[in-house]
Amino acid sequence: MTQVVPIILYPGPKGRGAAKVARLKDRLSLAPLLLESLRPAGKDTIATVVRTILATVRRRGDAALREYSRKWDAAVLAPGPLRVPREEIDAAARQADPALVRALRQSIANVRRYQQAMLPPPPPPLTPPGAQSTAARLAVRYEPLRRVGVYIPGGAAAYPSSVVMTVVPAQVAGVKSICLCSPLRAGRMEPTVLVAAAMLGVSEIHPVGGAQAIAAMAFGTESIPPVDKIVGPGNRYVQLAKKELFGLVAIDSFAGPSEVIVLADDSAEASVVAAELLAQAEHAPGSALLITASARLARAVQCELARQLAALPRREPTAQALRYASALIVTPSHRTAMALVNDFAPEHLQISTREPEADAEKISSAGAIFVGAFTPVAAGDYLAGPSHVLPTSGTAQFFSGLAAESFRRRISLVQWDAAALATAAPAIETLALAEGFTAHARSVQARGRNAPRTRSRAPARSSGRR
Repeated sequence: MTQVVPIILYPGPKGRGAAKVARLKDRLSLAPLLLESLRPAGKDTIATVVRTILATVRRRGDAALREYSRKWDAAVLAPGPLRVPREEIDAAARQADPALVRALRQSIANVRRYQQAMLPPPPPPLTPPGAQSTAARLAVRYEPLRRVGVYIPGGAAAYPSSVVMTVVPAQVAGVKSICLCSPLRAGRMEPTVLVAAAMLGVSEIHPVGGAQAIAAMAFGTESIPPVDKIVGPGNRYVQLAKKELFGLVAIDSFAGPSEVIVLADDSAEASVVAAELLAQAEHAPGSALLITASARLARAVQCELARQLAALPRREPTAQALRYASALIVTPSHRTAMALVNDFAPEHLQISTREPEADAEKISSAGAIFVGAFTPVAAGDYLAGPSHVLPTSGTAQFFSGLAAESFRRRISLVQWDAAALATAAPAIETLALAEGFTAHARSVQARGRNAPRTRSRAPARSSGRR
């Protein structure tokens, strides 16, 4: 049977198999894309194309969006404001497949319930050292972002689930203004995206895609007011545009293609493991890795992959993803397998072992963990509750997935009284003068002169009388 994905024997951090794993990990990392963005200007670099798009959209606004939509998406945008008419959104909602509406309604309810439950409340305030007033406090306040831009890709697939997974957390956080950008497909907006947006009450939808959509949401154009944060998946042009604009706006992440690692032992069903790997590879680009201590399972999965791939409608791009960015890695022990998982820090980790809960506790780096044979990654893609916008390419070692808290700003509150200031003044003045900031020290001294004096009452002296 045709080998569609290689088996790599991984002995540990050193050795021939280790070198193959290291090359695979490097291929999946964000380093190539990041280095591309840092290359010297040249006509053929992706970074140069993206920077040209950003500068042109900033300078020419809607006119640039029309030109780029014609050039990149073969889409002729209608005259007037670049906004999908409300009638088109309502028509898509009316004509939607009832089964799709029911599934989206269930997804929205699950995601909203999860995000509301996981949104952390503000901690109780602290009393500053030395304070004598109950008004003195150290606290934090959370405020939602004012306006958020959601990007939904077009291309070869439709992504109504991404509308749910980006918009619902923002709404739970309290964001009042949400706009959605997505390219036209075959000359029209993807109806399923419009249905999901309509069900969530999002009516500001712009038929613009690619790096030019990111530029429009960041800078603002005649049709698209600027936003505070841009979220949502996209290709490398979209990712580089987000990276270039970070700082002018907030972004969810700088992300690579979708990926999964299946951690399995010899108790796993080869057909189920293969189905999980194919589910991620069909993103194309997508990466799918099996990490196991069972060589027998790896061989069985290799056979299953070839068999199941033949029946997939998207088998050619899926097969390419399996050849380029996937592998079945066999380790000498289960402990080594788990260590390798933590080293990869995958976007999605599916655990199919005898003790999946115990194994999940030992994983410290993953975007989302799907525990047990009955928990496919597709559960998280569509219905479970956490957002499916997750860190990729090993960035789960220091980033978290999108959540309602991603759409809030934290504002620190510091309120001292005279006693608290008197307690802290010597240290503040010492540190300020050590840094050469005399005015900093004097700002404390000025308040010390004007503040009411607070003296502790001395104990009464004994008169000696009984």
